[in-house]
Amino acid sequence: MWTFTADVAEYAAAAEPFLLADPVRNTVPLTVLADIREGMPAQGAVFGWWTSGGEVRGAAFRTPPRALVLADMPVEAGISLMREKIGDVPAIVGPRRLAEAACEALGRPGDVRAERLYRLGGLTVPGTPGRGRTATAGDLPLMVAWLDAFGAEVGMDSGDPVEAATRRLARGDLVVWEEDGVPVSMAGVSPGVGGICRIGPVYTPPACRGRGYGSAVTAFASRRALDERCDEVVLFTDLANPTSNAVYQAIGYEPVADYAHVRFGGSA
Repeated sequence: MWTFTADVAEYAAAAEPFLLADPVRNTVPLTVLADIREGMPAQGAVFGWWTSGGEVRGAAFRTPPRALVLADMPVEAGISLMREKIGDVPAIVGPRRLAEAACEALGRPGDVRAERLYRLGGLTVPGTPGRGRTATAGDLPLMVAWLDAFGAEVGMDSGDPVEAATRRLARGDLVVWEEDGVPVSMAGVSPGVGGICRIGPVYTPPACRGRGYGSAVTAFASRRALDERCDEVVLFTDLANPTSNAVYQAIGYEPVADYAHVRFGGSA
């Protein structure tokens, strides 16, 4: 049975223990919950949890106009969710088996971007020229531009880039790689939740690609996360981009599970 609420505290009380039982696979629901608690806008948000046998065994949420996000849960929970009146869903994000079952239940095939969740094993730091540093308030215009460019490139609506950059800079979530004092790549580091941090987004402007900057900034962000925030680090990759998958594996990331971002009718 699904239960829905617009109250984030009520949702957290019911679903957070379930999510924390597997903080690696549920990294997205957990970090979004942490962001909302710290003031990320969530107007019109709907949160839900699935109860079976007297226990919470599933969770999902949507913060319009963004996608419906599915936690790692039984396929039957995802199918049941599609039978509920959850409004017009523009996209679905979650474990691939769940996302595909949900699309089948909806009768909407959608445009699927296959993703893979990786967890860091032993970190290998590349010998890329330059240095990493935490982004500061002076980097705000550049971070806004790069967050906006990343969203446009991957076809995801990540919300207001000014709000996101301001919030993440204040929390020290953004790092840059620079060469000769010039920023050439960026990575985000999520808050530690359940002992897990997630790296993302990682963005290198087109003119700076092919020089190892993305690998370097990811390794720098990963080391910083382990030193200051968490016990383990994860990230997602687009399986259609073999270069990024190879880069992350080269610095020590190991596959965990396949996920999917499904868009309907050209939506984000």
